[in-house]
Amino acid sequence: MRVFERLKRYGSASLAQQFLLAGGAVSLVAAIIVGAFVTHLIEVAVTRNSAAATALYVDSVIAPLLPDMQTSEVLGDTISRALDETLGQGALGRRLMSFRLWRADGTILYSNHKELVGKRFEPSEDLKTAFSGKMVAEFNRADDTGSEMEKASGQPLLEIYNPILQPWSGEVVAVSEFYEIADDFQHSLIQARLRSWLAVSFFTLSFFLILSALVFRGSRTIDRQRQALKRRVDELSHLVTQNNLLHLRVQRASQRTAALNERYLRRIGADLHDGPAQLVALAALRIDGEILSNPSSPGSARDREIASIKACLDDALREIRDICGGLVLPQIEEADLGEILDRAVQAHRRRTDVKVEASFSDTPPKVPLAAKICIYRFVQEALYNGFRHGGGIGQTVTQTFEDGRITIVVADSGPGFDPAQVKPTSLGLAGMRERIESLGGHFDLESSAGGTVIRMSLNMDELEPA
Repeated sequence: MRVFERLKRYGSASLAQQFLLAGGAVSLVAAIIVGAFVTHLIEVAVTRNSAAATALYVDSVIAPLLPDMQTSEVLGDTISRALDETLGQGALGRRLMSFRLWRADGTILYSNHKELVGKRFEPSEDLKTAFSGKMVAEFNRADDTGSEMEKASGQPLLEIYNPILQPWSGEVVAVSEFYEIADDFQHSLIQARLRSWLAVSFFTLSFFLILSALVFRGSRTIDRQRQALKRRVDELSHLVTQNNLLHLRVQRASQRTAALNERYLRRIGADLHDGPAQLVALAALRIDGEILSNPSSPGSARDREIASIKACLDDALREIRDICGGLVLPQIEEADLGEILDRAVQAHRRRTDVKVEASFSDTPPKVPLAAKICIYRFVQEALYNGFRHGGGIGQTVTQTFEDGRITIVVADSGPGFDPAQVKPTSLGLAGMRERIESLGGHFDLESSAGGTVIRMSLNMDELEPA
């Protein structure tokens, strides 16, 4: 919870404050990374240069004492005593803590610690690198085999592996390993590290301060522009509010026009499809039904089926006459919403002999004529589509009224269909959607293998009586 509160406070801070926090953290991390990298490079360079100077000095003193290592694989007593005297006295003796001379197979040919002479160890990576002709130098990392005494001394040590070359062939014939007491080197390295950290910190701080100055200047400019933009947004919001009021007036005028002019050209196709067309199609389905096509059907059943077909055709003819005469379902003009829904359900039951479960809640006292026509046609078309394409299985009609919005849901338990496969030229769904959306309502369709649900809703507060 505290993290979210901190993020919220950070988001509400000014651009300059956000930059100080985020930029400061990034600059600190960058300074640490760059400082560590630069310090490492300096340490490597200083270590190598110092080791190279020491190795050159030691090599100039030791090399003349060594025999031809290509013809001799051991050191005689005379050479060992000469090395003891050289390494045990003078400046070299004071600088070196220990010295070893290695053969390529890992055998120690000479050491100022006599217990190691003649022993053979597995060559370390540093020793292998030296036998390849490269000098190896490390500071305070006496972790190779046989370096326990040096590690336990507690003194700063510069460990050096220096290849010994045959003068006339340049071939590596042995490797000298020695540990130099590096008090002065350690002091110099500490100074170099300190200077590098100071330099990195100085340049990082300078860069951050320059960027901060630019950001503070830009932040003030943005704040001024933000205030100006806020004033413009307030003006636009006022204009949008006025535009919405004008749009609402136009929409209400369109609703009144749709209610008073049902014979308008864009409605003729939908009315013919929703009313007479489905009645004629229903009659056609019954003509092709089992009762009339089977000669063995009882005469009474055939008479009832013919009477039902005639009733459908009579209803279709009556609606065609109503449309042609400019009349739009005059029987629902004075009816309330519950009666309209009940008439649509009863008409479907009578025409299809399909049981439809209906559930109606409280309805608004006054429903505009345009909304009555829209709801009746919606229920009529949705029930017929469910009967035609889904066999009329489990058909239900549900009506609710909440917060000034009427919602009608027509559902079935048929096999369903893919709405994406419906052609744009289909008048059924397209007519329903157009009729509902012209009144500012919402149309929704869901279909799956478990059935189909068609839903419409109208906001009564946005409608006016025709």
